[in-house]
Amino acid sequence: MTIKNQYKSLTWLMGFLLTVFIAGCGSGGDGAGTQAGVVRVSMTDAPACGYDEVNVTVSKVRVHQSSSASDTDAGWTNITLDPARKINLLDLNDPTQPNFALETLGESPLAAGHYTQLRLVLVPNSGGAPLANSVVLSSTPGEIALDTPSAVHSGIKLIHQFTVGSGQRVDLLLDFDACKSIVYTGNGKYKLKPVIKVIPVVLNGIDGFINKTLPNVSVSAQVNGEIVRATVPNTVTGKFFLAHLAAPGNYDVVITADDHATAVISGVPVPTTTSITAVSTSGAPIPVVTPPTLEASATHSISGTVTLNPATDDETVLVVAKQAFNAGPTVTVKSAPAMVLDAAPPIGDYGYNLTLPTGAPSLGPYATPLPIVFTRQPPAVAGQYTVQVSADGYATKSSLAPVDISGGDATSQDFTLTP
Repeated sequence: MTIKNQYKSLTWLMGFLLTVFIAGCGSGGDGAGTQAGVVRVSMTDAPACGYDEVNVTVSKVRVHQSSSASDTDAGWTNITLDPARKINLLDLNDPTQPNFALETLGESPLAAGHYTQLRLVLVPNSGGAPLANSVVLSSTPGEIALDTPSAVHSGIKLIHQFTVGSGQRVDLLLDFDACKSIVYTGNGKYKLKPVIKVIPVVLNGIDGFINKTLPNVSVSAQVNGEIVRATVPNTVTGKFFLAHLAAPGNYDVVITADDHATAVISGVPVPTTTSITAVSTSGAPIPVVTPPTLEASATHSISGTVTLNPATDDETVLVVAKQAFNAGPTVTVKSAPAMVLDAAPPIGDYGYNLTLPTGAPSLGPYATPLPIVFTRQPPAVAGQYTVQVSADGYATKSSLAPVDISGGDATSQDFTLTP
């Protein structure tokens, strides 16, 4: 069996970020009566898994005070885009741009009160060109229709409670995980099954500079090996900004590039919801030359089959390669969705292939003053990865021991997931 439309090996966790601003229209000083606010909606995102484009056409955003309100009930406040706007989410993946890569969708008056439901309404595909919603696969020209059955009629329903006081401004952020939200269902068809978190909007994070000659660089902020935010450096300046980390704490910054060993900065502090911590400067961008960091590396792959039991071809199966550092953190080096094996029954089998560096990674504990001092990890760490596989509704599984690709490709790394 073969995998149809194999994803590009360098893959990313994408966030599609929708920011809702509810701005007060007065002082509300004595509390006698209420004053209307304004809801303003913007969008931004971070890199996606193996796509050159992820296009959605937004027609409106709806807000309601009742979490059980249907799309035909009274009481909705609508932000209507006229005309509806087709947006390639990957055009918004660089928060070093002006306005932090937010695209404003519009605004509408909003009465003070308690709200529990948001809906994002998309325009349906009409059955032919031009496509309202589509994906373009990496290295494969042409748009492929993205089926959006749950989003086109009543809207993508989001349950989240927030209160707009008289004259108050409330900021919300909708984090849309495209890696888990776009499902390949076989025979060249893709479906949108939205996975969205609502988090507070804060402008904090981690920034720095990467040598802009490196190929296909990704930078992510992680906690315990889980990606919290990912981005790409600005192609002109080399600057990156891991924005909207929200929760104060320490983060591991993971840097990867095609055909180069991984580099990790451990324990980067983001002490408050407004802190921005620098890990490198324009005068001394990563990688540093002495000691060497992000060195050129050979690559090999880990591949196999994931079987879902009960069987279905309608889930997103995420495969992650993690690497444990000597006296340091365990981090995700690569994350990619497995692909439905393009075959007749049996259903429920997916294939994956992750291309990874075999060179020894480098670790640099965060410290000031900059630059960070990196140390190459010992040979025992090089080429050693733990594979973790997950799908919604199924128990996550990991390889029992690290998979060694230092001497060549590792095939038949198979998993069966059960609830």
